[in-house]
Amino acid sequence: MNEILHKNETRGLADHGWLKSRHTFSFANYYNPDRMNFGLLRVINDDVVKPSMGFGTHPQENMEIVSIPLAGSLRHQDSMGNKHVISTGEVQIMSAGTGLTHSEYNNSAQEDVKFLQLWVLPKKKNIQPRYGQLLFNAEDRKNRFQILVSPNVSDNTIWINQDAWFSMANLDAGKQTRYGKQANNNGVYYFVIEGKVEIDGYLIERRDGLGLSHGDSHVVRAETDTQLLAIEVPLSQA
Repeated sequence: MNEILHKNETRGLADHGWLKSRHTFSFANYYNPDRMNFGLLRVINDDVVKPSMGFGTHPQENMEIVSIPLAGSLRHQDSMGNKHVISTGEVQIMSAGTGLTHSEYNNSAQEDVKFLQLWVLPKKKNIQPRYGQLLFNAEDRKNRFQILVSPNVSDNTIWINQDAWFSMANLDAGKQTRYGKQANNNGVYYFVIEGKVEIDGYLIERRDGLGLSHGDSHVVRAETDTQLLAIEVPLSQA
């Protein structure tokens, strides 16, 4: 597995009225045996939830769940006692560990909330469940990658129970940068939130995904103004 290209229009679709979700990988009623995961990255769901609607209380265990609002805000509540609103610019993570229940609702009664939900298989199973949420300064990713999620305990990133890193870059048209892997045996899955970008010769556009397992770094050049998410994960469990 050197590269995997997933075009926007090939993703799975679930339309429940209150929720419209596009699935990069097999999820719920969308099943494609060729699209189960990229390494330990198991889920990328691109969700749009109607005003005041949401996911009722449901259980999770032994999964690292990252939510990134793209527009609007989410209202979160869980069995650990957390009650928070997660807004655009923030990132949320739950290490579900031994098990928890949670709900996520659109915090607005007027506007849709749009967010990415990403699942990563954990490094250690059955840990004590944990919640994290952090606001990031978008200026720190102007034409470069800003680390959002990492396995390192830090005030500047959110901790994840896996040797995984999530980074985001806001690139001006024509700008070039490089993504350098944190761990040589990892792969990187690039997801274009907005724009068009060339990565190591592959041209990908809005909501396309590209998984690369070769090399220790990748050259990234924006064809248009681009918002890009890089998800670096182990390709297999240690």
